[in-house]
Amino acid sequence: MGCYGPPVGDNELGLFLRVRREALTPADVGLPSGPRRRARGLRRSEVAALAGVSVEYVTRLEQGRDRRPSMAVLGVLAEALRLTANERVHLQRLVKAADGGFTCMAGIPPGRTVRPTVQRLLDGLEPGPAVLLNRLTDILAHTEGYARIAGPIGLLDDQLPNLARFVLTDDRARAALPDWDQAADSQVAALKQGPFRVDPFVAALADELTRTAGAAFTERVTRLTGLPPANGITSLVHPEVGELRLAFERLDLPADDEQCLLVLLPADEATAAALDRLTGRRPGALRAVSG
Repeated sequence: MGCYGPPVGDNELGLFLRVRREALTPADVGLPSGPRRRARGLRRSEVAALAGVSVEYVTRLEQGRDRRPSMAVLGVLAEALRLTANERVHLQRLVKAADGGFTCMAGIPPGRTVRPTVQRLLDGLEPGPAVLLNRLTDILAHTEGYARIAGPIGLLDDQLPNLARFVLTDDRARAALPDWDQAADSQVAALKQGPFRVDPFVAALADELTRTAGAAFTERVTRLTGLPPANGITSLVHPEVGELRLAFERLDLPADDEQCLLVLLPADEATAAALDRLTGRRPGALRAVSG
């Protein structure tokens, strides 16, 4: 989302390349595993061979000693690492971040205005749970359906609720989210999706979370790339209806908004029935996602 500026004191490009390399197995790229394999994922030598570059060059990129590979090199690395379309865009943005003059997002306040058409869209999603977030994960607007599941766990208590702050620092989040580690990973990845600490507003929140969340935040910063999951399944323990299994879709709005819409749907029939009870709707008003 948005434009990227130079990273400060970090090596996001190298981190991304290493994480993607370690996520692949030899079988993923048509290579034999072989006996006594100790390396997690692919070896640097295997990526180098697949991309047609030297092992030394892959090492320099991962260690941050070279942060400006050419577009041709990016292309062969993307193929070697089997990157998705979204990951390829992210890779290009990380390289742009190495240019010290590319700071077009720095200083621009996070969007907090909800466009009327976006509000109408939220209204149309009732009684389903949906929430509008900006790049700081501030909660800008939500459906009543979202309030019925988020309010009782304390997420909406603050005047300007913030999803990352709640997940990472509020003890109630750990009690309410059975998949807390996954939720914490998603929130840190979302904060790193843009220029991260080059953005003074994100940097201020990151400094706050470093103090208040400690290792729960800082450890994730060092190992997670800025690619929050676009969809998946999460769980929430509601004080009135018990555990809810929710399928989510993250929908990015145009870059000028710097906002995203997070839509939640019941992932099974039990959750669909529980949400119907919460909203006071007839059975079947919110149907479970199938398949």
